[in-house]
Amino acid sequence: MPLEWSGLSPDLLLTLDRASAEPLRGQLERQVRDAIRSGRLGVGERLPSSRELARALGLSRGLVQDCYAQLQAEGYLVTRVGSATRVAAGAAPAVPPAPPRPAPPPSRLIADFRPGVPDLGSFPMGDWLWAVREAGRTIPTASLDYGDPAGEAGLREVLAGYLRRVRAAAAEPDRIVVCSGHAQGLLLALSALARAGVRTVAYEDPGGPRSTSGAAAWAGLDAVPVPVDEHGVDVRALAATGARAVVVTPAHQWPTGVVMAPHRRLELIAWAAERDAVIIEDDYDAEFRYDREPVGALQGLAADRVVSIGTVSKSLAPALRIGWLLAPPSLAATIVEHKLLNDRGSPALDQLALARLIESGRYDRHLRRMRAVYAARRAALVAALAEHAPGVRVTGLDAGFHAVAHLDVPGGEAAVIDAARARAVGLHGMSMCRADGADSPLQLVLGFGNTGERAVHAGITAIADLLTPTDHAPGPRASDTPVQRQRHEPA
Repeated sequence: MPLEWSGLSPDLLLTLDRASAEPLRGQLERQVRDAIRSGRLGVGERLPSSRELARALGLSRGLVQDCYAQLQAEGYLVTRVGSATRVAAGAAPAVPPAPPRPAPPPSRLIADFRPGVPDLGSFPMGDWLWAVREAGRTIPTASLDYGDPAGEAGLREVLAGYLRRVRAAAAEPDRIVVCSGHAQGLLLALSALARAGVRTVAYEDPGGPRSTSGAAAWAGLDAVPVPVDEHGVDVRALAATGARAVVVTPAHQWPTGVVMAPHRRLELIAWAAERDAVIIEDDYDAEFRYDREPVGALQGLAADRVVSIGTVSKSLAPALRIGWLLAPPSLAATIVEHKLLNDRGSPALDQLALARLIESGRYDRHLRRMRAVYAARRAALVAALAEHAPGVRVTGLDAGFHAVAHLDVPGGEAAVIDAARARAVGLHGMSMCRADGADSPLQLVLGFGNTGERAVHAGITAIADLLTPTDHAPGPRASDTPVQRQRHEPA
């Protein structure tokens, strides 16, 4: 696509050798011609005006006009009255055909139950643009410099207050490091642990094997899975690994939805104290809960042993790429050093905009609205399954915007997913969350964050027979917890 300019003349890099025996006009013609032949100037691309090019090269305007006229006569340029001089059609070499793109899905999906994605259409664009304008209007000149790699002091101050108020965290501004989302936060934490002598990090299974193993390998650490039960991560199994760090999601375990029980939290903290270990807490969607009281951050119970990672990827949108680490004093300076070496710091204007959004109360207002939206979608999922697949057991509904469906059907996970895709419904299996990639027991991770109520109902209706065995009779099975009662069960 040619560049569009409005009232401005584009720059064009040309070099003239005044010591050469070749005349300046010949040099100019040759270089413009070569730029077009090589594809450096594309069809329809605008050239500088004769006046601007003459000024930039220290030539007479008449010489440049003669050059343009010659190239126009040769078919390289085209000029229209009142318009700029542009590269003529057919003058540049043909662009090689692009490689064939993958075949698109057979049809637009009725519903995509992709987990981990918030409602992108509900992003508070008006509030965000207001916050950006406010930040730009009030930003100190000094903040336009590279700044503190730990992040803007204004945002860290606001985040500390927010985390103390909402997450019961032991938060101080000088222990907060602003980062570009969870992926960078995890890598910064693991890199700091590697420097401190840690060699092995454990992670929940099921959990995020790809993200944790990839970050661990990048930091030079070994990664080992540890099973999760109905109370959270198995601390006895964790102790057997010899790891001195573990990545956990205690407020709403990804992906099972289990809330780490109080006694298990205390066991985990005791393990960390006994092994001189560090707990990395992924506090990814704790803002959204429904049938239970809020659960505070694990970091608030052991600030010297926990690195807590939070982001706005679930509360606002992943595209903002804003997150933070709340680090123990022993690791904070090393994490800041790694952040400096990694990218010198996150964008200041976006940080200050987030600070204004939180300070103004608009962030809390958005979260209250989204809790109601996700609660309605959760209810729609429960109702659709109760109506069309009443024997399916569903867990993990107390918080967040995904649930786990436990199936007892022949064919396996891939067969169910492929059959649903053929009906324009996107399903996602638990195998992607298991360290060994196993597809048994057969479970689906049903995300409803970015899927509206109507789509939820239509999607479940379309695949209901895939979720239940062919000999299924209406009504709950003795071994299952009916989905209708899931909302009233304790976490």
